[in-house]
Amino acid sequence: MAKTKRAYVCSDCGADFPRWQGQCSACAAWNTITEFTIPKTKSALGSANGGAASSYAGSSTKVQTLSDVESKDLPRFSSGISELDRVLGGGIVPGSVLLLCGDPGAGKSTLLLQSIGAVAESRQALYVSGEESIHQISQRAKRLATPNIDKIQVVAETSVEQILNHVVEQKVSFVIIDSIQTMTVAHNESAAGSPSQVKESAAALTRFAKTEGVTFMIVGHINKDSNVAGPMQLIHIVDGLFALSSTSDEKFRVLRTSKNRFGADSESCFFAMTETGMKQVKNPSAIFLSRSNKNHAGSVCTTLWEGTRPLLVEIQALCNQSMTEVPRRLSVGYDSNRLAMSIAVLARHGGVMLSDMDIFVNCVGGIRIEETSADLSVLLAIFSSFKNAPIPQDVLVFGEIGLNGDIRPSANGVERIREAAKQGFTRAIIPKANASRPLPGIEIMAVEDLQEALAAFERVAV
Repeated sequence: MAKTKRAYVCSDCGADFPRWQGQCSACAAWNTITEFTIPKTKSALGSANGGAASSYAGSSTKVQTLSDVESKDLPRFSSGISELDRVLGGGIVPGSVLLLCGDPGAGKSTLLLQSIGAVAESRQALYVSGEESIHQISQRAKRLATPNIDKIQVVAETSVEQILNHVVEQKVSFVIIDSIQTMTVAHNESAAGSPSQVKESAAALTRFAKTEGVTFMIVGHINKDSNVAGPMQLIHIVDGLFALSSTSDEKFRVLRTSKNRFGADSESCFFAMTETGMKQVKNPSAIFLSRSNKNHAGSVCTTLWEGTRPLLVEIQALCNQSMTEVPRRLSVGYDSNRLAMSIAVLARHGGVMLSDMDIFVNCVGGIRIEETSADLSVLLAIFSSFKNAPIPQDVLVFGEIGLNGDIRPSANGVERIREAAKQGFTRAIIPKANASRPLPGIEIMAVEDLQEALAAFERVAV
């Protein structure tokens, strides 16, 4: 009897090793190397001589020049949710493989169940569940008042071979896999959810999707570090990776793109979780700016650029006399390293010493700031709290801070200001490079460095 071969693979980066070790030498992660069994024979799903997928993929391939390849402009189809279509790049591309991951309870299954109801109106759709029974899915679909429930096909199955057989027999063109961590291929002896099973299952589904033009939307789990559970190859295989998360107050869900071969990879949209499912939030700026009519020190509004649209958010800062030898520097939703940099710039180029102050910064609504355009708003929010001088609610602030105290421009400045004007803002403190032309309805205060920004603050502060 042939000896069983085993390999050891890092679940974070996908590097393989001949034996187990505590730390991955490729990505330096600890305790991420997992043992799995190497198949004794070729994959039944990838073999050209037999297996479930051999008849689907075709018997042969040929080499062609790019000029001889016929270009096909495949029309996208709607997911039934306009905000989801925007994040996908304008709709779903036939034959694509999309991975939706997120925390347990974030609403992944709910969102996809609502989407498949709309898709089933014009396409054969199949919902494959490896975690829930078909009775549980039916109950949730009725509770959510899912449309076209009589046209949605459902099956509880974990075998990839059986799933592909169902797809062919039922002539399905849209499939939801819930989830990839429960899927298995017959030739692999590893347990479901192991790196090898996840990789083989995803590769088989992707190969089938590309040859037959079937669209797969796959649900994926995340690990304790909020990364996609499974080997790194899973992210490389799929066409799009989308993460669904909750805001800090659990009221809203944020869907962000981190990879998209058919659209922008920085888009985001917002949903409100209700008893009847996920409701689209088409104007998130109005929600995150729901403030009281009273002006408060340390509160400044800024605009972020999320994918292809601006998003207005409120930055709050609090300066308080420290009672400890080492003052605290705490930020929620804003990078702590950039916070430390802003405090240093304010001390060096603004003459404001905060070495004995506890400083707290919060981005209201649970939004995570990923760009540098919020630097100036954070700095002025800290200065406002330190001076106990509120900034009026009709003032917008954005711009990047340099270490030499200069204010650098932000991309899409005109669109940011226009969005602020729609929300009732009448004044804006922005970089001079973003004030190339006047805009009606809003007074522009252009600044080049920190000293000019602080002077503009003094003019507008209450």
